[in-house]
Amino acid sequence: MNGKLEEEIRRWTVRRKSVLVMDIIQGKTTVMEASCAFDLPVSAIEQWVEDGKRGLENALRANPLDVREQYERQIKDLQQAYGEAMLELRIRKKSAPSGDIEEEK
Repeated sequence: MNGKLEEEIRRWTVRRKSVLVMDIIQGKTTVMEASCAFDLPVSAIEQWVEDGKRGLENALRANPLDVREQYERQIKDLQQAYGEAMLELRIRKKSAPSGDIEEEK
C-alpha cells in the first residue's frame, strides 16, 4: 500500500481496502503480493477488486443505481439462475433411464 506498512493492520476499513484495490488496479502490486504482505486470503482480495470494479462501473453510469437496487438486481439474477438449474435437473431426471440418476428422497 504505497510503501512500507508502519503498523500492523488489525481492521480493514473501507479506506484501506480501497487504497489496496486501487494499487492492484494501477499495477503497483498484485493480488498475490498483497496476500503475502498482509496475510490475507487471495479470494478475499479478489472479491474486494470485483466489488470495486462493480462500484466504479455504477458510479460512471449516467443514472447510477443505489446500493439496494444493485443488490436486488443481483439477487434476482441469482434466483433466476437457480430456477433454471433446478428446471434443467428435473428435465434430466425425467429423461434419464432409470438408475442413471439417483431418485430424490
